[in-house]
Amino acid sequence: MGQLSESHALGGGLKSRHVTMLSIAGVIGASLFVGSSVAIAEAGPAVLLAYLFAGLLVVMIMRMLAEMAVATPDTGSFSTYADKAIGPWAGYTIGWLYWWFWVLVIPLEANIAAIILNSWIPGIPVWLFSLVITLALTGSNLLSVKNYGEFEFWLALCKVIAILAFIALGATAISGFYPYAEVSGISRLWDHGGFMPNGFGAVLSAMLITMFSFMGAEIVTIAAAESDTPDKHIVRATNSVIWRISIFYLCSIFVVVALIPWNMPGLKSVGSYRSVLELLHIPHAKFIMDCVILLSVTSCLNSALYSASRLRLSLGGRG
Repeated sequence: MGQLSESHALGGGLKSRHVTMLSIAGVIGASLFVGSSVAIAEAGPAVLLAYLFAGLLVVMIMRMLAEMAVATPDTGSFSTYADKAIGPWAGYTIGWLYWWFWVLVIPLEANIAAIILNSWIPGIPVWLFSLVITLALTGSNLLSVKNYGEFEFWLALCKVIAILAFIALGATAISGFYPYAEVSGISRLWDHGGFMPNGFGAVLSAMLITMFSFMGAEIVTIAAAESDTPDKHIVRATNSVIWRISIFYLCSIFVVVALIPWNMPGLKSVGSYRSVLELLHIPHAKFIMDCVILLSVTSCLNSALYSASRLRLSLGGRG
């Protein structure tokens, strides 16, 4: 079966608002909230450069991928394009590696979500939470692509609201309008060993962490193939990558490194965003961040199930 007809056989159940939010959800992953503290501890305030370099690389890749996706919308995405341009061996290798990545992500994200739920309801074991979450999202994905789009729409909206609220709160504190004067200003960017305390090598090391944060940005090119006007959706989503990375990553990470010392004890274990909320004396900071992380890992798990199934279908169609 040809790939174009295969994509049509799936049906176009995604609306414009679904694809728009999918492009945002793909950029805001749980690793932004969980993994950023490790990157900050590695590179210090210069972690901003790591996110900037990684973001520029993602922008260039998405621009190139969008060119191909507009010309030939396909749920196999870059795996199909590699198959056509380089050869079946390239499409086969890339496709299965990408599929295997998401297969590994599914239990990882389910376990993180289960651990959070278990901390709220200790009577239910972690494995049972993991099983229920995975089965529930799998069932939702099996019904129709519209369910996936609708679910991701609301999860992405919650993540956007959470990050924008965090940035607004941080900007208020940095500007000196927050009640606690000790958190105002941006002197923490250079007060603890300078802007690049561990050298440029640490920035490159941090990029290994920051690059993982951007995994999922390409999902929009897979999902857009199941929308009514994939070419318009892909172009719109790709053009918005720059401002999404600027706002959600660079601005929020700037708030973090401007408000808390990069070498703060316990930063890796507590998390960067939670550390900022606790510094600002926000009540129930741990519970708030647990809720945000739970939404993020659920969104990632949902996307992992969707992406893995679409890549498997595409690979099977190509033999």
